[in-house]
Amino acid sequence: MSEQKHAGINLKNKDRDTHQQAESPLFGFWVFMMSDAVIFALLFATYGVMMHNTAGGPGTHQSFELKSAFIETVLLLVSSFTFGMASLSMKYRPERLRHLVGWLIVTLLLGMTFLGFELHDFHSMAGKGAVPHRSGFLSAFFALVSTHGLHVASGCVWTIIMLIQLGVFGLSDQVKTRIMRLGLFWHFLDIIWVGIFSVVYLQGLL
Repeated sequence: MSEQKHAGINLKNKDRDTHQQAESPLFGFWVFMMSDAVIFALLFATYGVMMHNTAGGPGTHQSFELKSAFIETVLLLVSSFTFGMASLSMKYRPERLRHLVGWLIVTLLLGMTFLGFELHDFHSMAGKGAVPHRSGFLSAFFALVSTHGLHVASGCVWTIIMLIQLGVFGLSDQVKTRIMRLGLFWHFLDIIWVGIFSVVYLQGLL
């Protein structure tokens, strides 16, 4: 029965000690992510209410660039794939640490590239006068998208820390469970971004 309760795809079936150590931390992390999901739900609701309150300022068509948002979406979706490959490497190839490290580095680079595109979008919007204090619509937009961006930045910092820990401690039980929590966090952010792309950009421009 203990094998049926394992905490995730990243652990081997016979890795009983890590399974037991992972259950409580991962459950607690799920609780944290549920609270984070509530925050994003409130930000989505606020944006839905305020999206037409432009106060005569720039609206969606004047503020957004669909091409850039699409590129950002592709970057995050590919980063989910690369993190998935890192998870599979940790499970099936734990003796080949360089594979895990390589996939984590690729994921990190994709996340940082996403942030670069997002900062460029914000700079471009500011040049058009689309700044947070201009209207309720823009305040709600920046609150939602910037909060997600801060989460991605936190995920990038977390990935760097995990790369350092892999170099110092190797693939210990504690490092495994930390990478598992990071994986949950990263995939959660990708799901949130799909919602942002659909609700904010596609709905606003199409």
